[in-house]
Amino acid sequence: MHTGTGNGAQPGARTKVQWAALVVGAVFALVGVLGFIPGITTGYDTMSFAGHHSDAQLLGIFNVSVLHNIVHLLFGAAGLAASRQAAASRLYLIAGGVIYLVLWLYGLVIDKHSGANFIPVNSADDWLHFVLGAGMIAAGIVLGRSLGARPGAGR
Repeated sequence: MHTGTGNGAQPGARTKVQWAALVVGAVFALVGVLGFIPGITTGYDTMSFAGHHSDAQLLGIFNVSVLHNIVHLLFGAAGLAASRQAAASRLYLIAGGVIYLVLWLYGLVIDKHSGANFIPVNSADDWLHFVLGAGMIAAGIVLGRSLGARPGAGR
């Protein structure tokens, strides 16, 4: 079975885009776990499954709920899985970045005190989503730009 990267690296070696997906995935997974730890998450006793009534905040800054933490864990697992292949890593970073930019826009247009805020998000979440989205897309494009240039790249 061929495990090389197609870019002259040793078989099994990770490309930069794979490292980026691995790091981003690991951070998302860590954030998902930390969201379930009282003390790191303030107002832990008020955490709900979803909805704007959850007063729990990761690091006392970012609104979280059980659903929000699960989303972080799923994004983390996806990044860790994608990091096994360069093309999948690039797709994870770019598609994940687009999803986070959509979440940013969603957070800007909804009424934070309505049922539309089911995740829940606050202004700090909104701007973190913007930074994450833009950063993930940039990493996917810049670090993955050579994947289509060589036969066998991304395997």
